[in-house]
Amino acid sequence: MIYRSLVTIIFVMYGCLAVTAQELPVSARDSGSTVISAAPGPEDELTYILGPQDTVLIRVLNAEELGTLPYPIDLRGNIKVPMVGRIHAAGLTAEQVEALLTESLKDYLQDPIVTVTIAEFHSQPISVLGQVANPGVHQIQGHKTLFEVISEAGGLKQDAGNTIKVTRQKEWGLIPLRGATTDSSNQFSVAEVSIRSVMEAQNPAENIQVKPNDVITVPKADLIYVIGAVKKSGGFVLSERADISVLQALSMAEGLDRTAASAKATILRGGASSPNRAEIPVDVKSILEGKAQDVPLLANDILFIPTSAAKSASIRALEAIIQAGTGAAIYRPF
Repeated sequence: MIYRSLVTIIFVMYGCLAVTAQELPVSARDSGSTVISAAPGPEDELTYILGPQDTVLIRVLNAEELGTLPYPIDLRGNIKVPMVGRIHAAGLTAEQVEALLTESLKDYLQDPIVTVTIAEFHSQPISVLGQVANPGVHQIQGHKTLFEVISEAGGLKQDAGNTIKVTRQKEWGLIPLRGATTDSSNQFSVAEVSIRSVMEAQNPAENIQVKPNDVITVPKADLIYVIGAVKKSGGFVLSERADISVLQALSMAEGLDRTAASAKATILRGGASSPNRAEIPVDVKSILEGKAQDVPLLANDILFIPTSAAKSASIRALEAIIQAGTGAAIYRPF
């Protein structure tokens, strides 16, 4: 094991680690809980369970006195309807409220024809967890797609992973995504969608509509780090690949600094939380000259390029800076 000491490199690293990562081009809001408005669709009418603050439209043939204004469901779950009075609507579907009103109106009308539709959804909680700006429970209304919800949660963080996991209650059916499965409890449908696929419009159908009580999880990305005498030091998202090569990593780091001692590079390999990492010498100079084979980098690898002025750099000190989470710049390939 080689333990080196280089104050210059550490100062350079602190400067690089202070760089603020650019945000993904996803619109964001500061609030941790949002309410989104949209017109409900007919498929939601059949299965949606009404709750407090939802709003319904009630139309009864030959009963103009009921009006055309929407009826809000109060916090106790009730709506107040002329002639009928207060009825409890929370926990029922629109069709069930229709049946209840039809029965109640028989005292006033002969063969009443009642239509109940949902005007606004206000009681659809969904959970957005993981690498988003504002994780937590968000209230949505009407039709919202997966990425609209991610946007309302503040957008993806720079170190977000490459997939989004969706967990949905079985009552809504199997998630309409390839590879969707049912969990071991047989109570939930689980599926994953590629962030790149949706953002690049490769398959717009994967930007599915969310349903009440969906749990949307954005995992943290696998990263490799390139530090030391390079032009853009920091962490790089592995995208959808399991590994990248040393040359690819150097390309993402915009190449070597002119002071780089490229023949003396080292790969630190091991788990992100591992107390001990293997030190793998790598002759980047020979790789660049085509005299040696390129070397693959795996998730959580650290490629350290020392400077020629200091052949004794403290690799452990540099690694400690990264593991301490002091704001290392994170870069994505898109």
